[in-house]
Amino acid sequence: MSRDDQPLIKTRRLTKRYGTLTAVDHLDLEVRPGEIFGLLGQNGAGKTTTILMLLGLTEPTSGDAIVAGLDPVRHPREVKRRVGYLPDAVGFYGGMTGRQNLRYTARLNGIGRTEAEASIARVLDQVSLTDRADDRVETYSRGMKQRLGIADALVKDPDILILDEPTTAIDPIGVIEILDLMRRLVEEHGLAILLSSHLLNQVQSICDRIGIFAAGRLIGEGTVTRLASLFGDGSATLEVGFEAAGPADIARIEAVLRGLPSVVAVTAPPPRSDAWRLSVRPASDEGAVRQAVLAAAVEHGLRLTALRPIVPSLDDIYRTALQRRLAADKERPPAKDAKGGRSAA
Repeated sequence: MSRDDQPLIKTRRLTKRYGTLTAVDHLDLEVRPGEIFGLLGQNGAGKTTTILMLLGLTEPTSGDAIVAGLDPVRHPREVKRRVGYLPDAVGFYGGMTGRQNLRYTARLNGIGRTEAEASIARVLDQVSLTDRADDRVETYSRGMKQRLGIADALVKDPDILILDEPTTAIDPIGVIEILDLMRRLVEEHGLAILLSSHLLNQVQSICDRIGIFAAGRLIGEGTVTRLASLFGDGSATLEVGFEAAGPADIARIEAVLRGLPSVVAVTAPPPRSDAWRLSVRPASDEGAVRQAVLAAAVEHGLRLTALRPIVPSLDDIYRTALQRRLAADKERPPAKDAKGGRSAA
């Protein structure tokens, strides 16, 4: 497997059009070894079309993609050998056991019997299905089938896993198991994982970086912190905890916090809590304000119990990103067609 820092997935201006519909529009994307990259967007945003182009299952209209060092258009078979893919609707032969299904996949990939058996035993252990490996798949729950799907993608020892909505319609325990498995695969084996999903809380909990997809375009990319900076209001939030013996202590704490530089708003703790909220502007001063809180606690004899930045929820970031994209689209003049008229697209 590749273990250097070069991107295992790299696209430049990747575009796919179906007639007048642009499904993917000038996509620039990089996914590196040892990271989980979340491709976040509503149904119809272009996520699955992007995956199909990366796998060589559909050709781009324009632009380029390199996957595991290969061009999917020129070398689709080689790309498929290097990439494990779990589609949204994973299918197995229900009358066959999990192990038999994996053997079938191994044969399709030209893996010899001895190597295949060792690989199958390994991946079944990785997805915690060894105890059910010899039961028919028709007896599996959806979560078990999804884990078998990941095992199926891992049999050929890929460099990259591409997972399309892997936790849809799975119970909460099954979701936790799959997310934990993804993190283990990255940390223990250095895989790159491209996760396509519309489930914001799961993407935020597991992904190292996130790309927000809307109407075929990548409108924001980076860590949650970076996305919060891109789509935030220019402020940052700190949560600060203090022990307070009574109203006098609370009033003293509030006065100290309001006097700190760059603190533009102070919110007192709710009942049965000691957590104050500080709004910091500009957001770049957040680190300096944390230092100021520590110094003020010492200077004024305040009993500090907690100090941490509050990262905005991905739900808020995503909503803001889509609202800004919608507003920008409304302000953009209609495109002209080849005859100089207005285009309906």
